[in-house]
Amino acid sequence: MGMTPSTLYRNGRVYSPADPRATAVLVRDGRIAWLGEAGDEPSADRVVDLAGSLVTPAFVDAHVHATSTGMALLGLDLSGVSSAAEVLRRVSEFAAGLPGDAVVIGHGWDESGWPVREPPSAPELDRAAGGRRVYLSQASVHSAVVSTALLAVADPSLLGWNARGWLRQDAHHAVREVALGSLSVSARREAQTAALRRAASLGIAAVHECGGPGTSSEEDFTSVLALGGRGLPEVYGYWGELGAAGKARELGAVGAGGDLYADGALGSQTAHLRVRYVDADTCGHGYLTADQVAGHLVDCTRLGVQGGFHAIGDRAIATVLAGFGLAAAQVGVDAIREARHRVEHVEIVDKQLIAGLVSFGVVASMQPAFDRLWGGEHGMYAQRLGAARSMAANPIGALAGVGVSLAFGSDSPVTPLDPWGTVRAAMLHHNPVYRVGVRTAFAAHTRGGWRAVRRDEDGVLSPGAPATFAVWDAAGVSGGLPALLSSQAEEPEPALPVCRRTVLRGEVIFDGEQA
Repeated sequence: MGMTPSTLYRNGRVYSPADPRATAVLVRDGRIAWLGEAGDEPSADRVVDLAGSLVTPAFVDAHVHATSTGMALLGLDLSGVSSAAEVLRRVSEFAAGLPGDAVVIGHGWDESGWPVREPPSAPELDRAAGGRRVYLSQASVHSAVVSTALLAVADPSLLGWNARGWLRQDAHHAVREVALGSLSVSARREAQTAALRRAASLGIAAVHECGGPGTSSEEDFTSVLALGGRGLPEVYGYWGELGAAGKARELGAVGAGGDLYADGALGSQTAHLRVRYVDADTCGHGYLTADQVAGHLVDCTRLGVQGGFHAIGDRAIATVLAGFGLAAAQVGVDAIREARHRVEHVEIVDKQLIAGLVSFGVVASMQPAFDRLWGGEHGMYAQRLGAARSMAANPIGALAGVGVSLAFGSDSPVTPLDPWGTVRAAMLHHNPVYRVGVRTAFAAHTRGGWRAVRRDEDGVLSPGAPATFAVWDAAGVSGGLPALLSSQAEEPEPALPVCRRTVLRGEVIFDGEQA
């Protein structure tokens, strides 16, 4: 088979440690064959004039849910609604265009900013949807309000069941499985494709799909894995089922983790905390014991599969790290470290817990947009935790400062796919102590995502490396990267860069000129 045509990208600004002055890149057979200054470039089969645009490594989103993201893009998006009444109005309008036997699926409502912090009840949803079944996930995706027909699916004895239809924990998982299972194969594929195309249009060349019982079905999980890389971003899957390392590998996953829940979420008051919530008489809920964590990690390590857990609250993270210690006693600390096991979210941690992450070589998969949307002294976290704990949440700078491996993502549709917005959120943490610089944040959202799936050669532009990059229109560049912050406190932040092209291993997966 002959070689693919080579392409020279010239007359741009290339962010590369190999040659900080580079203005051109030659791509051949999926790799960077040369980079340097224009005028010195070798010949190529094709030439693309960058017209001064910026070229950087493409982004990796380290935590997504493709089907739910696509459904939010194509269907009923409830982010930004300001009251239960507005939810009902939006449901009524959306349901009017659906068949009578359809399930109305929506996402994104967040009651924490409403005048009355209570979502619609099941009977109210029945009336708004004209008797259709309704499933509306809260922004955290750890609770949902459902119609009467779907409420009947969950046994009232399940944890988190509520007669008004606002379900959490096991009751929510049971109903979510039924609601998402109502999607046809074609509708699911359409949603997944929409999500991946959206990612590519934002300069994202790879995503980490997090599935598992209570989150998605095996069919849903394998179908999105099958789409990856076929003119779309690559998809690396994490199957979150306890003790299922072998099964994860059979499903095509790179890890048995992701949405393997050690606890819930702060928004639904189910994240497992050492100190009670301010606005509820609970410390949340822990789903795993240290022994269970250890058994899972030992299986993963011995099979050569990454393990990992969803853990948000400090008590849940402490349980997970205790499990790491038990596992290390069986297989050795070096084996645990070499496996690059992961913890998703890592929101409430202290110095001792951070030290545990360092000791075991844990990858912290974090979402800076959580702080942007819900952090600070007056946001949802402050309602749940109090101002002091809220300002200590998501301590990105503290983790980066001691060498914890970071991989940034969105948890889409919990927060939108928004890579440069994510980088800026890490730079503008509500607590200045936990802010990081643009290079650290960018690396966590690019090379950090590749390292998290053990692809160490990806995520940097240098000769011989994979030709995976994005081309940007950026209003200003400082130190090789876009200027994301204003120079004066009273000035608005600069516009975020706009993606013109995304290239994955030499293949163009998004072209803004043809979009």
